[in-house]
Amino acid sequence: MASEKNQEGMLSPYRVLDLTDEKGQICGKLLGDMGADVVKIEPPGGDPARRIGPYYHDHEHPEKSLFWLSYNTNKRGITLNIETDEGREIFKRLVKQADFVIESFNPGYLDGLGLGYKDLEKINPALMMLSITHFGQTGPYSHYQSSDLIDWAMSGRMYPLGDADRPPVRISHQPQTYLQAGIEAAAAASMALYHRQATGEGQHIDLAIQAAEAQLGDAIWDQTKLIRPRRLGVTAGMRIIINRTWVCKDGGLISWAYMPASFDGVKRNAGLIEWMTKEGFATEYFKAFDWEALDYTSITQDMIDRLEEPTRRFFFAHTKAELLAGAVKYRIFFYPQFTAADVLTDIQLIDRNYWTELEHPDLGEGVRLKYPGAFAVSSEVSPAVTRRAPRIGEHNLEVYQTLLGMTTEDVSRLKALDAI
Repeated sequence: MASEKNQEGMLSPYRVLDLTDEKGQICGKLLGDMGADVVKIEPPGGDPARRIGPYYHDHEHPEKSLFWLSYNTNKRGITLNIETDEGREIFKRLVKQADFVIESFNPGYLDGLGLGYKDLEKINPALMMLSITHFGQTGPYSHYQSSDLIDWAMSGRMYPLGDADRPPVRISHQPQTYLQAGIEAAAAASMALYHRQATGEGQHIDLAIQAAEAQLGDAIWDQTKLIRPRRLGVTAGMRIIINRTWVCKDGGLISWAYMPASFDGVKRNAGLIEWMTKEGFATEYFKAFDWEALDYTSITQDMIDRLEEPTRRFFFAHTKAELLAGAVKYRIFFYPQFTAADVLTDIQLIDRNYWTELEHPDLGEGVRLKYPGAFAVSSEVSPAVTRRAPRIGEHNLEVYQTLLGMTTEDVSRLKALDAI
């Protein structure tokens, strides 16, 4: 079981002030995983992300949001009202001792408070500030309101997903664009730190969620110069529909598609053909098919359907585990689609000690929650999850006394003024 403190890590000498909402909280978490001292700053009533479900045992409460708990591990938590004069002065004092500020307010908000990058760099010229917004700090969209769903759509990533006869769909209920942007922000922070080590200079990084997602655009355009149609099963040839998800005997799913000759298909298809033939699933048409001539631009839908019928029976006759073992044995290019339960019990992740348990006394006596652990293993010091997400204002005394030299009376007075 992990301890309730941060361990020494790659970024242990550095401090991060995290002002982000759900758009960027994974950025601070990743920096904390690598050992940085991340101080999550919330308004006195708590961060709005605490009101995002699901909740522990479905009890809707700001201290029981599983969303919050997931994306705010390895952070200390304080409350601070930067809209008050006292709160702004306290924030500036914290900035003097910080290396990073990460924020996700609307463009211009911090500037209006006198806390924009141009203001803060005067206090700390070596400061690295990351601003995560929907469309960036500049441009015709910069002040548009948006959401994860809108960012996903306007990045071009939603258009190809779903059936051609209905609107496109999103691929997950999780905030895909926010997670992608937060991960890229953590990478950008590392690059900014490298630059500062070489030059001594801080910088402001303007990260647009739309742009971060758009750069992941489908490579099919580069290959075909065609716009991918809206159907998950349509091939790059745009003429036929090929099944890419197969149901197994135990209800599991396997991903597989016949590969054309131009994609080394003869070699990639060979294992499945051999296995199906050995077990008697291959029809005469299947065995006589000219696999060396398989071409998505010329094959007909009827031909695909006649190949898929015995393939469907074959997959349905085996469990997901049997198919995974056979894929290794016959060198077949297919793979199981894991459920959340499958991931939790996956022997590979368990062998690498991926899962970490943290105590949550605030949720009940003896309550421990399981978290994803190190995303990488280093020969020196690995990232790790060692601290649960903070309760509202949990580390106020610790941070304000240690970093700013405040007394208990100071903290109480500022709380009464709604500054913290």
